[in-house]
Amino acid sequence: MEILPSPSKTSENQNGHQTNGHAIGNAFGMFALPDDTKIKMVSHHFAEIMKIIGLDINKPGLKETPRRIASMYVKDIFKGVNSTTQPSITLFEDRHSYNKLVIQKNITLHSVCEQYFLPMIGKVHVAYISNGKMIGLSKLNRIVDYHSKKPQTQERLTEEIANSVKEALKTQDVAVFVDAVHLSVTMRGVKDVGSSTVTSYYGGKFQNEDVKTEFLLAIK
Repeated sequence: MEILPSPSKTSENQNGHQTNGHAIGNAFGMFALPDDTKIKMVSHHFAEIMKIIGLDINKPGLKETPRRIASMYVKDIFKGVNSTTQPSITLFEDRHSYNKLVIQKNITLHSVCEQYFLPMIGKVHVAYISNGKMIGLSKLNRIVDYHSKKPQTQERLTEEIANSVKEALKTQDVAVFVDAVHLSVTMRGVKDVGSSTVTSYYGGKFQNEDVKTEFLLAIK
């Protein structure tokens, strides 16, 4: 039987990562482990979960499921837990002194709620007003993607996206609007397939009602 590495507990001060007051769980120093090791560990434990549920993990359709789940968790939907995957941001001089709204709308959102580990799927709209710098438009998509790749709440996700854009552009004039469907609502409990959740952030000039209205009309 293969012996899996046992996590060595470390203090949060040494290994914990903090994002906007939310501690990303690294109490066991997992960032130091290579991805292949993480995948083996997650695969092992997920297989145990499947067996406890009563599934036959030797069944052809299920045999590779623990490994597939583990690889998906580590390399895809939870890769944002590791802060080293944060995207680099490209800025440009605003040579034309464009002091109006720049909006990247309908950015695809795929994340996972931290309460049930079920998907939340929707759209994100991000806007800013230049203070002399412009951001590469695809970088706004990458910021959304990075903060989505970890267990999230929609409220915190909205704030984290806004804070990253503000930090990159050194401006408070940023707006974020998120509209998402939570499978924790549609698949379980009330099973309401017709509702969605909306969260928003308005900083700086976007707190002016005219500017906010211009943004909201543009993303309709």
